[in-house]
Amino acid sequence: MEKKKITFILNPISGTHSKEEIPNLIEQTLDQELYDYTIRFTEYAGHAAEIAKECVELEEDVVVAVGGDGTVNEVARSLVHTQTALAIIPCGSGNGLARHLCLPLDVKKAIGIINSYNVETFDYGVINGMPFFCTCGMGFDAFISLKFAEAGKRGPITYAENVLKEGLNYKPETYEVEDETGAKRYKAFLIACANASQYGNNAYIAPGATMKDGEMDVIIMEPFTALDAPQIAADLFMKTLGNNSKIKTFRTKSLHIHRNEPGAIHYDGDPIMTDADIDVHMEPGGIRILANPKVEEDNGQPNPVLNAFSDLFNNINNVREDIEKRGKRIQRVNKVLLRKLTKL
Repeated sequence: MEKKKITFILNPISGTHSKEEIPNLIEQTLDQELYDYTIRFTEYAGHAAEIAKECVELEEDVVVAVGGDGTVNEVARSLVHTQTALAIIPCGSGNGLARHLCLPLDVKKAIGIINSYNVETFDYGVINGMPFFCTCGMGFDAFISLKFAEAGKRGPITYAENVLKEGLNYKPETYEVEDETGAKRYKAFLIACANASQYGNNAYIAPGATMKDGEMDVIIMEPFTALDAPQIAADLFMKTLGNNSKIKTFRTKSLHIHRNEPGAIHYDGDPIMTDADIDVHMEPGGIRILANPKVEEDNGQPNPVLNAFSDLFNNINNVREDIEKRGKRIQRVNKVLLRKLTKL
């Protein structure tokens, strides 16, 4: 049997860990009766996409993205609608797509998935002409992606620092959102479009998302107070965001969004500035990926205990909101009574 051709594209600066040992691990672990392999190192932004395109032109069977979601996106966008399959050795700070596909974060085990050569087709999305494979969005998450890119260092601590620093000062925007059913206006903290279930680091923006249904999960997060923030954060990690009263969700194949002015969007965490109009659509079955033969995708089912805690917190939050509303009504009645008394 003729060996399959495979190229590993390694981004030496993605993520938070050294990758010096990875070439040795590939040599030791890769099934070399199945594959003839090459290792290429990226040297600048966009280089991974160029290398992947060369691999397609050479009709190679597999290209492996060794890095984080940014490297995965660069490689994958050169492989869409081709016979060359994507494989992933996740070495980034978030690893959203790899986590959704239940790929091991351990390098040797990830190479074991590659050795199984289980190729499946998955959907991907496009936002203003830019392919995304995990999530895209606008509003606060795009704003934070921009801050994260400007910070000069990676990792969840930097991300958390930016969220805490900027979150309470961020001003929600008004969006006109149009899908196949018509147009609606929303004032939103963020709008996310999800092909896969999570941002990364097990923060689930769309717990029920699947990459095989031809649709995106759209998540609209309405404005919230500082008191609401801990519950929303907890719901992200408990896979229970859909239970939160501040969240609106629906599924669609395509979406047009208009906002009042230009601003940032992100695709798989990479931010770019765009004009006021944003178009998002899905490309069903447009990318071939070496998948985990034992588990297709993260099914998004929450832990029952965590779900119970989330329900409890949401009930507490609903009671607090009800008390606040009653308090405001009492204040209005008191003002009316006070005005009437002063006229006596």
